[in-house]
Amino acid sequence: MPNQPSPMLNVKSIDVAYGLVSVLHQVSFKVYEGQTVALLGANGAGKSTLLKAISGSVPVQNGEIFFQEKSLVGFPPQQIAKMGLVLVPEGRQIFREQTVEDNLQLGTYLRRKDSRQELLKDREFIYELFPILYEKSKQLAGTLSGGQQQMLATGCGLMAKPKLLLLDEPSLGLAPLAIKELYKVLWQLKSQGLTILLVEQSANLALEMADYVYVLTNGQVTVEGKSHDLRELEVIEEAYLNKKSVV
Repeated sequence: MPNQPSPMLNVKSIDVAYGLVSVLHQVSFKVYEGQTVALLGANGAGKSTLLKAISGSVPVQNGEIFFQEKSLVGFPPQQIAKMGLVLVPEGRQIFREQTVEDNLQLGTYLRRKDSRQELLKDREFIYELFPILYEKSKQLAGTLSGGQQQMLATGCGLMAKPKLLLLDEPSLGLAPLAIKELYKVLWQLKSQGLTILLVEQSANLALEMADYVYVLTNGQVTVEGKSHDLRELEVIEEAYLNKKSVV
């Protein structure tokens, strides 16, 4: 049998704390190139903290994080993003006083070596994915609807040319129609081979889209498996009903 390829992202037994509050405990998981992997769990289970640790926003106390076999521990977020690991954080963190077009341009700030023609081509790709952003390209980002702001935040992440896209709660607070439009694009990106690590409040959305799933409970991985094997397990519901999580 051929050897299994090395994972694109390999998180090995990491611990993360905020001051004296321990949040993640010996967390390990892997993401392979072309996969969509979902992280599920109740509010406060540590999902967002885990994405922040991977992207360099919070320090890791113990353990290792490897991206394409290179250790990320100790690297600043900008350097990690430049490697191709890009986080679209929770809360639609866009520049509200800038136009849609300016926000997309700011998403390319690490791509100084790329030509203007290449950047314009990528912007056109974002407009093809999200036609409403083209229609509102000269509009201030803060005047967009919540769904449109999430599209813009996702577009900005894509403008950074990710090899691995980290999405933190992309459907949070959105209307059903906006969620449908957003996930239509995410499915398209998945079909084109983009590797995605997804934290999602909706277990149904995540289980439908993901190839593999890890469940976090109180900062620890308690369940993992292929998404179609986990859909009927009560442990998913139990993880979301867990009330003991602290962060």
